[in-house]
Amino acid sequence: MTLITSNQNPFVKHIKSLKDKKHREEKKLFLIEGIRFVEEALKEQADIKLIAVSEGLHQTKGGKEVFELAQKSLSCEMVTLSHKVFKEISDTDTPQGILAVVEIKRFKLEDILNRGGLIVILDSLQDPGNMGTIIRTADAAAASGIVLSRGCVDVYNPKVLRSTMGSIFHIPFYTPDSLPDTIMELKKYGYKVMAAHLKGDLNYFEQEIGERAAIILGNEANGISQEIAALAHSLVRIPMPGRAESLNASVAAALLIYESVRRKTML
Repeated sequence: MTLITSNQNPFVKHIKSLKDKKHREEKKLFLIEGIRFVEEALKEQADIKLIAVSEGLHQTKGGKEVFELAQKSLSCEMVTLSHKVFKEISDTDTPQGILAVVEIKRFKLEDILNRGGLIVILDSLQDPGNMGTIIRTADAAAASGIVLSRGCVDVYNPKVLRSTMGSIFHIPFYTPDSLPDTIMELKKYGYKVMAAHLKGDLNYFEQEIGERAAIILGNEANGISQEIAALAHSLVRIPMPGRAESLNASVAAALLIYESVRRKTML
């Protein structure tokens, strides 16, 4: 492979453009970075369009192995960048020397329904770390999928992707034009929709959770919008006998998601 040493190279400009949400949406592509992340994409047979490696990749732990895996597994384009150029386009302080351009996979609601299990609905969640952690938690709990409102942080934000630890390739997520319409559709399919709410009347750990269940989690600062909360069958709360007023969104999500897992393991 030819060594690229200029940040004005078309490949480099293409990669840089994908740091912008607008260009990600236009090109239907996103970036992943790091040995473990690229390796996971390769194993999951994600639609990788381009892999860029630093000239020193072979000297890093696991670098040689993932490079060889890429060569064996893909017919995608591969380019080598100088240390300086790679560091310029990297989104981390200590780059591992490999990144990939991946095609965005679009899911439909049916893709989630067909998997069965708990559906996680996120209403205007804004923090990238919370989003990525919730995706990872939902994946670990074998949730059927995640439904995102248009007001949520971009799933392909680099900070979100890093927090998913590769789970972005394991679980489907769907962003409808209208979240209220989608919730109504879930109800028609027989889903019991519960909204996590600080003023919920029901203790979530005492709430009946059937095979078809969906839990709504809201914005870190404002919670679930009144419009969305009004569509839920019930408003549920996590008991907090201590003095804290609320829980971190991703912590609350983990408790709620894993209560469903706990119930299943007791059957």
